[in-house]
Amino acid sequence: MKKAFVIILLAVLGFFLTKTFMDIPFGENRIGEVSSNETAAGYYLNNTPAKTKVANVVTAIVVNYRGLDTLGEVTVLFLASTGLASILYRRKREEEDAERLSLPSSRIMRTGVRVLFPAIVLLGIYVFIHGHLTPGGGFQGGTIVATGFLLMLISYKGFNTDHSRMVWIESLAGLSFVGIGIWGLVSGNTFLENIPETGILNSLISGGLIPIIYIVVGFKVAVELTGILDILLNIKPKK
Repeated sequence: MKKAFVIILLAVLGFFLTKTFMDIPFGENRIGEVSSNETAAGYYLNNTPAKTKVANVVTAIVVNYRGLDTLGEVTVLFLASTGLASILYRRKREEEDAERLSLPSSRIMRTGVRVLFPAIVLLGIYVFIHGHLTPGGGFQGGTIVATGFLLMLISYKGFNTDHSRMVWIESLAGLSFVGIGIWGLVSGNTFLENIPETGILNSLISGGLIPIIYIVVGFKVAVELTGILDILLNIKPKK
């Protein structure tokens, strides 16, 4: 009896979910502010560069058109990293003999990482600073920066990160994101409204608040991932 009830319930849910998705006009022409022969994707491709002065349409969509959703994604990443760090840090305190999980690196490895580290960090910063002009952005650039720190952590046992400083950077980045959004509300516009002058298309100083938000996201992602990696590498597995 229970199995039959579950099957019927799943069938009803499946029917309504399928009907809902079938009723969504994916790719159909929009009616209203654009011509009837232009789709939603066409609207963004044709109007974003002129309105936002951002060459990378994906960046404009992620940071401007759906900026509130991006703020939610950053919040989820923050909560996940905080929860993981809290659990691992407590385990680290319980094991006083915890050491970094890395084998002694060769001289070639250490020398190569020392040369590559500044180049990797600069590449990551370049990616999220130019996220409004070229493919990339805050999440990608922050991950690249964290990769550079990962190489240093696994190559040098004496290399340590300052977690107190990282907490300050992470907190300031998150507050800056929210503060930019509130600025739009205080100015009589919408949350995360692109208020300042957007500048000239394809120039570094353009796009209004969009590149600033991506820079903030880049620093936040880089710090959060680096902190998680540092804690993971300092925890010995329980025997």
